[in-house]
Amino acid sequence: MARLLLLEDDIILGDTLQELLESEGYEVVLVTHGNSVLELTSSQSFELMLFDVNVPDFNGFELLKMLRDSGDTTPCIFLTSLSDIASLSKGFEVGADDYLKKPFDFDELLVRIKAVLRKSFQAVENEVKYKYLVYKIATNELFHKKELLPFAPQEQKLLALFFKNINITLRKEELLFELNSESMASEGALRVYITKLRKIGLEIQTIKGTGYRLVKA
Repeated sequence: MARLLLLEDDIILGDTLQELLESEGYEVVLVTHGNSVLELTSSQSFELMLFDVNVPDFNGFELLKMLRDSGDTTPCIFLTSLSDIASLSKGFEVGADDYLKKPFDFDELLVRIKAVLRKSFQAVENEVKYKYLVYKIATNELFHKKELLPFAPQEQKLLALFFKNINITLRKEELLFELNSESMASEGALRVYITKLRKIGLEIQTIKGTGYRLVKA
């Protein structure tokens, strides 16, 4: 489960985002002041930070610059109503990984979060150990006791998506979109692929009405 640090001084928006993100499988720590971010990041680790800009104590730009200057490389996405080019440029200049302008669609935020986490995940890991299996990130290969397991191309796509999003709910529409980039896959075909992945030991949960989630071993 990815831990997210959310800095948002609008209580209603912050609570709403926290609830929605937690429903997608993320662990979210919500704070409203810049000082709280400095205190938490000095003693805890997070996979991703989501920062508003206009917040008490320090604005988001100042805050991220301080963190980057201190050596903190945790990925960060700005969520802000500042839509001018100067602010956008400033955000990336101080070390942001993405910049989303308010108001935004929650589904778009999810797409961006997954993209940033995936990029960060690939940068720091070479392989993932899952029970008795070993997943090689660079080659998208899965091994059982050093034996390479064979998969069809569509199964390979699902394998990559699940291992890059462990403990994160992937919507059926998202999975079908990836599968259909080269062929037309149905929900029935998707279920068949997932059944095969389960048979080799992957704990893939069905999230009723939403999609699927690979549970951390």
